[in-house]
Order: sequence, then C-alpha cells, then structure tokens
Amino acid sequence: MANQEEIILSLARSPLFQLAQELKARLTNFGGWEMPVQFVGITKEHEAVRNAAGMFDISHMGKFTLQGKNLISQLQFLVPSDLSRLQPGQAQYTVLLNPNGGIIDDIIFYYQGENATGEQRGVMIVNAATTDKDKAWLLQHLDQNEVIFQDLSPKKVLIAVQGPKAVSILQTFVQEDLTSVKAFGHLEGTVLGKPAFLARTGYTGEDGFEVMLDLDVGVELWRSLLNAGVIPCGLGARDTLRLEAAMALYGQDIDDTTTPLEAGLGWLVHLDTKGDFIGRSVLEQQKAVGVQRRLVGLQMPGRNIARHGYQVLSTGVVVGEVTSGTLSPTLGYPVALAYVPTELATVNQQLEVEIRGKAYPAVVVKRPFYRSKSRVSH
Repeated sequence: MANQEEIILSLARSPLFQLAQELKARLTNFGGWEMPVQFVGITKEHEAVRNAAGMFDISHMGKFTLQGKNLISQLQFLVPSDLSRLQPGQAQYTVLLNPNGGIIDDIIFYYQGENATGEQRGVMIVNAATTDKDKAWLLQHLDQNEVIFQDLSPKKVLIAVQGPKAVSILQTFVQEDLTSVKAFGHLEGTVLGKPAFLARTGYTGEDGFEVMLDLDVGVELWRSLLNAGVIPCGLGARDTLRLEAAMALYGQDIDDTTTPLEAGLGWLVHLDTKGDFIGRSVLEQQKAVGVQRRLVGLQMPGRNIARHGYQVLSTGVVVGEVTSGTLSPTLGYPVALAYVPTELATVNQQLEVEIRGKAYPAVVVKRPFYRSKSRVSH
C-alpha cells in the first residue's frame, strides 16, 4: 500500500499552491488535489466572506471552452435546462444527466454568443474530481466534426472573490465596469492589463466574481487582492458557506443515483420548453407520479452536529441519511441536508438524527438556511 508520503507526492497542485504554502495554509487531499483547508481559521474566513471579502483558489475545477455552429442545440440533449433561452453574457447552472436521470455532475455553462463566422461560443466549469469523467461524456455525445472542445483546466488559474465588498475591491484591478454585470452574467475583460474571463457567480451565497486568467496573471491577482485586504479562504469555509446557502456538493448531496427532482433542483428541469434530452423519460415519470424521496434542510438545537452519513429517524425508525452537516457560523446552530421520504419532507416535520448511538431532535426547515441581503439579482 502507498505510504502517506507517496500519496502526497501524487496529488495535483494548483498554480497558486506555493502562495498557499507561503501563507502557511493547512493542506488536505481533496479529490486528488492538495488544497488549503484553512489559512487563518474557518470561522474567520467564513465571516470575512459574509461581512467583507474573501478569496478562494478554485483552479482545481475543470475549465472547458466549446465552439461550433450548433453548439447550443448539441448541448441541449445533455442537460434538462433550456439553454436556448440564454442571451450572450448569460449563464445557466445545470446538470449533466445519465439515462436514469442521475446527475453525472453539476456544471455552469456560460454562453458567450456568436463569433464573426457565426459559431456559438461558451465556457463550461465543472467539478475537479469529475473533470475527466465529464470530458469523456461530452466528447462521446458532441459531434466533434461540429464542435471544437478545449480543456483549459491545467492552463488557467481560477479565483473566486466573494463577499459584500468583493466587487468594489476587484474593480480596482479590472478595466471594465463590473457593476453593469448582473448575477450569473459574465464578460471577457481585462485584469491587471491582461485578458481574463469574469463571471458574477460563486458558491458562497454572497455576491462576487469568479475570475479565470493565465497562470502568471493569476498569481499576480492573488497577491494584489491579498495586499488589498482580501482574506484567503480554504475548503473549510467554502463548505460552511455553501451549506448555509444550501448549495449542493457533488459526491455528497447529489450524485449519479440522485435526480434533480429528488435533489430539490426541479427549477433546472424545463420539460415544457425543450425537446428530448438524456434522462427525460425518467424525469417525466417522476414529475407525473412524484418522487419517493427529497433532499431537505434540517435544523438542530444545541451543538449536536449531523454529519455526512448519519442516519435520520422518524419515531425511532431509520428513514433517511444526512448528506452534509455543520455548525453554521452565521446562524449559531447546526444545519444539515438529508434525503428523507417525500411524506416526511414538509417544513416543520419533526425528525431525529442518530449521533454516536443517540437520537437528537431535528426539524425540516426551508432552504436556504441563510440568504444574503447584499446579493445582486439576475
């Protein structure tokens, strides 16, 4: 068996890895990448994003560009969302589905419009651990005579700058006016005098941008933001922030055995406005007869934290399982996501979670657990 040292040597590293080391970040293995868990502490980093500005190195995520005359119509077959509604400069959060309606990955597709020769262009950001799987799936289903697919994953840095002050701080390094970009809007801009892709998206529940740049400019932007007072944040705060905003984590809350309707992502499924797509028949059936289980938000009293894999009980009987859970730094009490039978998925439903052999009370609550007052609208 490989020893710990061999495992660490085999992990992929972001182009910003050295900067994390300089800041003495605590590192961990995340989906085959050696990534910072925290820099100054999860709670401080979490609060920086909620109240001011924090930044995350998300260069480990998969970054694809796609181009072709019928790009949108080809992608339509792979997702349940109607991409034909997108205007240039708009984006859609959606999912790649398998024939059973299960989620291969959750992605964001950024539509960039047509180039001079009438070819449609777009950027797709996917999860780190599923990059190879997604790439293979896309190449299997897209007509490669028609679509030019490029994997820019190793060639680009991706930095997320998030929080109420994120946009105004980032603006000092960006030539274009960022205030004119709506939520889920994006543009090809100029950062520190160099070309960059900027999107008003994120995974924290706060306003902010995700910026894709060449490697050297990425390093320069990270240092510039650090000097401007932006707090570097690791995977720990990323997890507590996204969970408060009830954003699904692929591999935990959603996977290839869960459908978007079960996962509370029904708003991504546009059965009425689009034609056939992989997994459509399964989703149509689920829509008609209803799903057997649903992903719900749970709130717990005290400091009893429901963790991933813990069992959910109703009157002492196991009925479901927790997929994500934490003590919410913003709210001050434990929150969790869990799959439970549909008849137990209504708000105010009383349940229990088994923690170390003992059942503790939990109640189904509305999601998200936290909603930012400073986020811009679509």
